[in-house]
Amino acid sequence: MIYVTGDTHGEFGGRFNVKNFPEQKELTKEDYVIICGDFGGIWDVGEEGKGEKYWLDWFAERSYTLLFVDGNHENFDRLYAYPEKAWRGGRVHEIRPSVLHLMRGQVFEICGKKIFTFGGASSHDISGGILEKDDPYFKRKKRRLERDWLPYRINHISWWKEELPNQEEMDEGLKNLEKYDFAVDYIITHCAATDTQELLKPQNGTDIMTEYLQKIKNMVHYEKWFFGHYHTDRMINEKEQVLSKIIERIY
Repeated sequence: MIYVTGDTHGEFGGRFNVKNFPEQKELTKEDYVIICGDFGGIWDVGEEGKGEKYWLDWFAERSYTLLFVDGNHENFDRLYAYPEKAWRGGRVHEIRPSVLHLMRGQVFEICGKKIFTFGGASSHDISGGILEKDDPYFKRKKRRLERDWLPYRINHISWWKEELPNQEEMDEGLKNLEKYDFAVDYIITHCAATDTQELLKPQNGTDIMTEYLQKIKNMVHYEKWFFGHYHTDRMINEKEQVLSKIIERIY
């Protein structure tokens, strides 16, 4: 079986306890739960903190295999440092043997289904800008932003430029889709394509991520597309669904 859910932001207990997700009692490691970005389980600067280690080990002990695409709120310095390996037709970062990061632009064959994955999105909670920790005026700027209640983030501490894809990742996605004649069963991303985002949050505008996903949407045959990022649970149309809190079985 395959289940999907939305952003977790490192808050796992309520979402994945047996009361909220009783189906897990019947699952095995050959069943999968996929988080549509903003996993947040790898966030501490430097190395695994005590809390992080607890939850990553906790997921490793679950009956199922946990998979996730990255969102815009991930510690990419650490995420990309985990060992990379081939898995079910694509590339993953192995966090634990049964906790895997599904890398961008991959096509995985899971439970007989072809799944295209592409994480990442633009952060929109940064109207105060991105601060540099080694800026001699860092503390002054930080105080000013906090005084004016302007949201900001700090480079390599709470924000990473890798939240948006590079050309190599986008090219690899198209190359891998071409191997499958641009036809898959499911697409799982964090962000939505431009025209879908305009329905959900037109104020976000467009960027390299939404435009790339629009290209994918226009050229790929798919059964369903699942994504997170927008903090709501909603069917957009018969083929697109945004996820937040619910855990839904898709196969």
